[in-house]
Amino acid sequence: MPQAVVQMKNITKTFPGTLANDNVSLTLHQGEIHALLGENGAGKSTLMNVLVGLYKQDSGEILINGAVMNFVSPKDAIASGIGMIHQHFKLVEVMTAKENMVMGSKGIALHGKQLAKEMQAICDQYGLDIKPNKKVYEMSVGEKQTLEIIKVLYRGAKILILDEPTAVLTPQEIKRLFAILRNMKAQGCAIVIITHKLNEVMEISDRITVLRRGQSIETVETKDVEINPLIEMMVGKKVDLELDKPHCCQETPLLKVDGLYVSTKENKHALEDINFDLFSGEILGIAGVAGSGQKEICETIAGLLPAEKGRIFFENANILGKTPRDIIRLGIRMGFIPEDRLGMGLVGSMDMVHNMILRDYPNQPGFFLHRKESTKKAERLVEQLEILTPGVHHPIKKLSGGNIQKVLLGREIDSNPKVLITAYPARGLDIGASYKIYDLLNEQKKKGVGVLFIGEDLDVLMALCDRIMVFCGGKMTGIVNPEEITKEDIGLLMAGGSLKQEVQS
Repeated sequence: MPQAVVQMKNITKTFPGTLANDNVSLTLHQGEIHALLGENGAGKSTLMNVLVGLYKQDSGEILINGAVMNFVSPKDAIASGIGMIHQHFKLVEVMTAKENMVMGSKGIALHGKQLAKEMQAICDQYGLDIKPNKKVYEMSVGEKQTLEIIKVLYRGAKILILDEPTAVLTPQEIKRLFAILRNMKAQGCAIVIITHKLNEVMEISDRITVLRRGQSIETVETKDVEINPLIEMMVGKKVDLELDKPHCCQETPLLKVDGLYVSTKENKHALEDINFDLFSGEILGIAGVAGSGQKEICETIAGLLPAEKGRIFFENANILGKTPRDIIRLGIRMGFIPEDRLGMGLVGSMDMVHNMILRDYPNQPGFFLHRKESTKKAERLVEQLEILTPGVHHPIKKLSGGNIQKVLLGREIDSNPKVLITAYPARGLDIGASYKIYDLLNEQKKKGVGVLFIGEDLDVLMALCDRIMVFCGGKMTGIVNPEEITKEDIGLLMAGGSLKQEVQS
């Protein structure tokens, strides 16, 4: 039996109005990769934040190599050999790899050549590859993550926690990361991965602990379990994971984007020469690492972001430069579900009824609000979409993420759009709610709506979309048929490569 390097016993942590961890226990062995699995809000990050000293548990104890620990701050956890690689990297962009490695540690006074030598020694030991003098802003996302791992190893960490480590990586970068983790495991490191991607959990982990609503449900050996029972543990019920892909694409382009350029505040191109058609009865996906231009393409089409040049035709009418109000006045039926649900999509302090009124008001005659029709509409959506709310007059911000998303999607669908633009519609939702959203999008597709779907899960993009448009650094690197290519092909395009180059090589 491997040595238990971490024992978290009966950890309870509460926040005002929320029981985040309820008597949770977790054991981590030397030389293992342990997946911490659960839906958003299950308590995974809270539990790990207790382990790294960011939070203090209300009750329970933590043992490191058999000794009881009382972590007051992250410094105490680091001193005990625990390091955490967060989903959002904490690097100084203008500094080199070796300078970032020693930030906040005693080694900052070392000579540059000595730092490079120490960094190379860590790379050699764990099979890492990074240039010590390379500036962070010159690095790919995968290189930045490797640097974060080097940082914690330099501080002597043998217990590593990775929070959603594959969220912004291409399939090729994920393979490299997994090779690094296996090398670290072989060197005796104990690794925890916080994730919700089941296929990756099955591929990389030795054991899995499932959390649900703040409680630990079960710890299982990965080799002894299948995906469906894991899902049942996560959500508490059986979920049908079959995604329908009806073929109803027509030859009529509803939306045509031609030679679109959009600049950032720094006068750099956020979008550069974008050209594509969106057809009636089609779900067109957009894939790319974070910040590749996904947000800009949505907001430009919706009239929220000005373009430098180009044209956007909606059924032969050029809508580039039109405001959202102009677009509505032209009688153009377009639905937009932004990434920021409560910042841009809905008003959190308002109830469902008044959020419906906001969408309908430009089309209502006169100055007075017509609440009766909006109330009926809100009640109908609650029933149709199974929205869990005390009532249609309950503030939106007090609903769960999944129910907020259903309200937003339901409101936009109810406007009977011809084009529906959706950015990460299932982000942060449990599996059941996610598949309900996908079903709703398929229903719109069957009605002849053109759906522009921005997603981050390549498995979902490939299963749901008729075509996938791939972005890298504001440029479109290809439009592909998901039935004819692999995830690795899409990953190559996400990194700026070419499929033709790959075939030739």
